[in-house]
Amino acid sequence: MVELNNVSFYYKEKKAIENITFSVNRGEKVVILGINGSGKSTLLKIVDGLIFPQEGTYRYKGEEITEKKLKDPEFNKKFRKEVVMLFQNPDTMIFNPTVFDEIAFSLRQLEIQDVEEKVHYWAEKLGISHLLDRSPFQLSGGEKQKVCLASLLSIEPELLLLDEPVVNLDPRSAWWLIDFLKGLDITIITTTHNLDLSVELGSRGLLLSEDHRLIYDGSLKELIADREKLLQANLIYPKTCLGG
Repeated sequence: MVELNNVSFYYKEKKAIENITFSVNRGEKVVILGINGSGKSTLLKIVDGLIFPQEGTYRYKGEEITEKKLKDPEFNKKFRKEVVMLFQNPDTMIFNPTVFDEIAFSLRQLEIQDVEEKVHYWAEKLGISHLLDRSPFQLSGGEKQKVCLASLLSIEPELLLLDEPVVNLDPRSAWWLIDFLKGLDITIITTTHNLDLSVELGSRGLLLSEDHRLIYDGSLKELIADREKLLQANLIYPKTCLGG
Protein backbone atom coordinates (compact mmCIF):
# COMPACT_ATOMS: atom_id res chain seq x y z
CA MET A 1 0.00 0.00 0.00
CA VAL A 2 2.74 2.47 1.00
CA GLU A 3 6.29 2.46 -0.41
CA LEU A 4 8.98 4.98 0.43
CA ASN A 5 12.29 4.54 -1.38
CA ASN A 6 15.35 6.59 -0.31
CA VAL A 7 13.17 9.55 0.66
CA SER A 8 14.78 12.74 1.96
CA PHE A 9 13.25 16.10 2.83
CA TYR A 10 14.74 19.39 4.00
CA TYR A 11 13.17 22.56 5.39
CA LYS A 12 15.34 25.16 3.66
CA GLU A 13 18.75 23.70 4.52
CA LYS A 14 17.65 21.91 7.70
CA LYS A 15 17.44 18.13 7.35
CA ALA A 16 14.09 16.62 8.38
CA ILE A 17 14.44 13.02 7.13
CA GLU A 18 17.22 11.39 5.17
CA ASN A 19 17.30 8.34 2.93
CA ILE A 20 14.19 6.69 4.41
CA THR A 21 13.05 3.38 2.89
CA PHE A 22 10.15 1.23 4.09
CA SER A 23 6.84 -0.19 2.93
CA VAL A 24 3.53 -0.82 4.66
CA ASN A 25 1.08 -3.54 3.65
CA ARG A 26 -2.69 -3.28 3.79
CA GLY A 27 -4.03 -3.97 7.28
CA GLU A 28 -0.77 -3.32 9.14
CA LYS A 29 -0.64 -1.17 12.25
CA VAL A 30 2.76 0.51 12.27
CA VAL A 31 4.23 2.79 14.95
CA ILE A 32 6.94 5.33 14.12
CA LEU A 33 9.07 6.12 17.17
CA GLY A 34 11.55 8.94 17.62
CA ILE A 35 12.30 12.00 19.70
CA ASN A 36 10.72 15.35 18.90
CA GLY A 37 12.39 16.73 15.79
CA SER A 38 13.48 13.35 14.45
CA GLY A 39 11.19 13.64 11.41
CA LYS A 40 8.09 11.66 12.42
CA SER A 41 5.57 14.34 11.44
CA THR A 42 7.42 15.05 8.20
CA LEU A 43 7.10 11.39 7.25
CA LEU A 44 3.35 11.41 7.85
CA LYS A 45 2.92 14.60 5.82
CA ILE A 46 4.71 12.96 2.90
CA VAL A 47 2.51 9.87 3.13
CA ASP A 48 -0.54 12.17 3.28
CA GLY A 49 0.58 14.05 0.16
CA LEU A 50 0.90 17.38 1.97
CA ILE A 51 4.59 17.71 1.10
CA PHE A 52 6.68 15.77 -1.41
CA PRO A 53 10.07 14.03 -1.33
CA GLN A 54 12.95 16.22 -2.45
CA GLU A 55 14.92 13.05 -3.04
CA GLY A 56 13.59 9.52 -3.56
CA THR A 57 10.03 8.40 -4.28
CA TYR A 58 6.78 7.74 -2.47
CA ARG A 59 4.21 5.40 -3.98
CA TYR A 60 0.68 4.70 -2.82
CA LYS A 61 -0.83 1.54 -4.27
CA GLY A 62 1.90 1.58 -6.90
CA GLU A 63 1.25 5.19 -8.01
CA GLU A 64 4.04 7.70 -7.40
CA ILE A 65 2.63 10.59 -5.38
CA THR A 66 3.85 13.92 -6.70
CA GLU A 67 2.53 17.47 -6.69
CA LYS A 68 1.67 17.09 -10.38
CA LYS A 69 -0.18 13.81 -9.76
CA LEU A 70 -2.35 15.37 -7.06
CA LYS A 71 -3.33 18.20 -9.41
CA ASP A 72 -5.33 15.62 -11.35
CA PRO A 73 -8.86 16.22 -9.91
CA GLU A 74 -9.99 12.62 -10.28
CA PHE A 75 -6.88 11.14 -8.67
CA ASN A 76 -6.84 13.79 -5.95
CA LYS A 77 -10.43 13.00 -4.98
CA LYS A 78 -9.66 9.28 -4.79
CA PHE A 79 -6.45 9.80 -2.81
CA ARG A 80 -8.03 12.26 -0.35
CA LYS A 81 -10.84 9.84 0.34
CA GLU A 82 -8.50 6.91 0.98
CA VAL A 83 -5.66 8.58 2.92
CA VAL A 84 -6.42 10.78 5.95
CA MET A 85 -4.37 12.29 8.76
CA LEU A 86 -5.22 13.27 12.34
CA PHE A 87 -2.93 16.11 13.38
CA GLN A 88 -1.43 16.34 16.85
CA ASN A 89 -3.31 19.55 17.60
CA PRO A 90 -7.03 19.24 16.70
CA ASP A 91 -7.39 23.04 16.66
CA THR A 92 -5.54 23.07 13.33
CA MET A 93 -8.30 20.94 11.78
CA ILE A 94 -11.45 22.60 13.14
CA PHE A 95 -13.14 25.45 11.27
CA ASN A 96 -16.88 24.71 10.98
CA PRO A 97 -19.64 26.35 13.07
CA THR A 98 -21.01 23.10 14.56
CA VAL A 99 -19.77 19.60 15.29
CA PHE A 100 -22.29 18.24 12.78
CA ASP A 101 -20.90 20.47 10.04
CA GLU A 102 -17.35 19.54 10.99
CA ILE A 103 -18.03 15.82 10.55
CA ALA A 104 -20.10 16.43 7.42
CA PHE A 105 -17.57 18.70 5.71
CA SER A 106 -15.44 16.06 3.94
CA LEU A 107 -18.53 14.01 3.09
CA ARG A 108 -19.99 17.03 1.30
CA GLN A 109 -16.70 17.95 -0.39
CA LEU A 110 -16.30 14.42 -1.73
CA GLU A 111 -19.98 14.27 -2.72
CA ILE A 112 -20.57 11.16 -0.64
CA GLN A 113 -24.19 10.09 -0.20
CA ASP A 114 -26.14 9.72 3.08
CA VAL A 115 -24.31 12.55 4.84
CA GLU A 116 -26.68 12.79 7.81
CA GLU A 117 -26.70 9.02 8.36
CA LYS A 118 -22.90 8.82 8.32
CA VAL A 119 -22.50 11.81 10.63
CA HIS A 120 -24.84 10.30 13.23
CA TYR A 121 -23.24 6.86 12.90
CA TRP A 122 -19.70 8.07 13.61
CA ALA A 123 -20.80 10.55 16.25
CA GLU A 124 -22.41 7.65 18.11
CA LYS A 125 -19.35 5.41 17.64
CA LEU A 126 -17.13 8.11 19.16
CA GLY A 127 -19.60 9.07 21.89
CA ILE A 128 -20.14 12.64 20.73
CA SER A 129 -23.77 12.54 19.54
CA HIS A 130 -24.75 14.97 22.29
CA LEU A 131 -22.28 17.51 20.89
CA LEU A 132 -23.56 17.69 17.30
CA ASP A 133 -25.23 21.09 17.72
CA ARG A 134 -22.34 22.57 19.71
CA SER A 135 -19.53 24.74 18.40
CA PRO A 136 -16.38 22.60 18.15
CA PHE A 137 -14.33 25.57 19.37
CA GLN A 138 -16.00 25.32 22.80
CA LEU A 139 -15.10 21.66 23.39
CA SER A 140 -12.34 20.13 25.47
CA GLY A 141 -9.16 18.90 23.78
CA GLY A 142 -10.28 15.28 23.97
CA GLU A 143 -13.71 16.10 22.55
CA LYS A 144 -12.15 18.07 19.70
CA GLN A 145 -9.94 15.12 18.85
CA LYS A 146 -12.97 12.82 18.72
CA VAL A 147 -14.73 15.27 16.39
CA CYS A 148 -11.71 15.38 14.09
CA LEU A 149 -11.42 11.60 14.11
CA ALA A 150 -15.13 11.24 13.32
CA SER A 151 -14.76 13.64 10.40
CA LEU A 152 -11.92 11.49 9.00
CA LEU A 153 -13.55 8.11 9.55
CA SER A 154 -16.89 9.24 8.14
CA ILE A 155 -15.46 9.07 4.60
CA GLU A 156 -14.34 5.47 5.24
CA PRO A 157 -10.62 5.84 4.44
CA GLU A 158 -8.23 2.95 3.81
CA LEU A 159 -5.16 4.50 5.47
CA LEU A 160 -5.29 6.43 8.75
CA LEU A 161 -2.28 8.50 9.79
CA LEU A 162 -2.08 9.57 13.45
CA ASP A 163 0.45 12.17 14.61
CA GLU A 164 1.08 11.75 18.36
CA PRO A 165 -2.62 11.02 19.01
CA VAL A 166 -2.32 10.57 22.79
CA VAL A 167 0.20 13.29 23.65
CA ASN A 168 -2.42 15.86 24.77
CA LEU A 169 -4.89 13.41 26.33
CA ASP A 170 -5.43 12.49 29.96
CA PRO A 171 -4.88 8.78 30.78
CA ARG A 172 -8.56 7.83 30.59
CA SER A 173 -9.01 9.49 27.18
CA ALA A 174 -5.74 8.00 25.91
CA TRP A 175 -6.77 4.46 26.77
CA TRP A 176 -10.24 4.99 25.34
CA LEU A 177 -8.68 6.09 22.05
CA ILE A 178 -6.27 3.13 22.01
CA ASP A 179 -9.12 0.66 22.54
CA PHE A 180 -11.15 2.39 19.83
CA LEU A 181 -8.29 2.26 17.33
CA LYS A 182 -7.77 -1.45 17.97
CA GLY A 183 -11.29 -2.06 16.71
CA LEU A 184 -10.71 -0.32 13.36
CA ASP A 185 -10.16 -2.65 10.42
CA ILE A 186 -7.94 -0.30 8.38
CA THR A 187 -4.25 0.34 7.88
CA ILE A 188 -2.87 2.70 10.54
CA ILE A 189 0.48 4.48 10.86
CA THR A 190 0.99 6.23 14.20
CA THR A 191 3.81 8.43 15.45
CA THR A 192 4.73 8.65 19.13
CA HIS A 193 7.63 9.00 21.53
CA ASN A 194 5.67 7.28 24.32
CA LEU A 195 7.34 3.89 24.76
CA ASP A 196 4.79 2.60 27.26
CA LEU A 197 1.81 3.16 24.98
CA SER A 198 3.51 2.38 21.67
CA VAL A 199 3.02 -1.39 21.96
CA GLU A 200 -0.72 -0.78 22.34
CA LEU A 201 -0.82 1.17 19.07
CA GLY A 202 0.69 -1.43 16.75
CA SER A 203 2.85 -4.50 16.31
CA ARG A 204 5.55 -3.19 13.98
CA GLY A 205 7.95 -0.42 14.90
CA LEU A 206 10.00 2.02 12.83
CA LEU A 207 12.66 3.93 14.77
CA LEU A 208 14.09 7.27 13.68
CA SER A 209 17.45 8.43 14.99
CA GLU A 210 18.42 11.96 16.02
CA ASP A 211 20.09 12.39 12.63
CA HIS A 212 16.72 11.69 10.92
CA ARG A 213 17.50 8.23 9.59
CA LEU A 214 15.59 4.96 9.93
CA ILE A 215 17.62 2.72 12.23
CA TYR A 216 15.11 -0.05 12.99
CA ASP A 217 12.20 -1.74 11.24
CA GLY A 218 10.70 -4.80 12.89
CA SER A 219 8.84 -6.15 15.91
CA LEU A 220 7.76 -3.33 18.19
CA LYS A 221 7.97 -5.51 21.30
CA GLU A 222 11.54 -6.47 20.44
CA LEU A 223 12.41 -2.83 19.87
CA ILE A 224 11.04 -1.77 23.25
CA ALA A 225 13.23 -4.43 24.86
CA ASP A 226 16.36 -3.26 22.97
CA ARG A 227 17.80 -0.66 25.31
CA GLU A 228 20.88 -0.05 23.21
CA LYS A 229 18.77 0.83 20.19
CA LEU A 230 16.49 3.10 22.25
CA LEU A 231 19.54 4.74 23.78
CA GLN A 232 20.96 5.30 20.31
CA ALA A 233 17.75 7.14 19.39
CA ASN A 234 17.82 9.12 22.68
CA LEU A 235 14.42 7.71 23.70
CA ILE A 236 15.69 6.62 27.11
CA TYR A 237 18.08 8.26 29.53
CA PRO A 238 21.41 6.43 30.02
CA LYS A 239 20.76 5.89 33.73
CA THR A 240 17.76 3.73 32.87
CA CYS A 241 20.23 1.26 31.45
CA LEU A 242 21.92 0.86 34.83
CA GLY A 243 20.79 -1.48 37.55
CA GLY A 244 17.96 -3.10 35.53
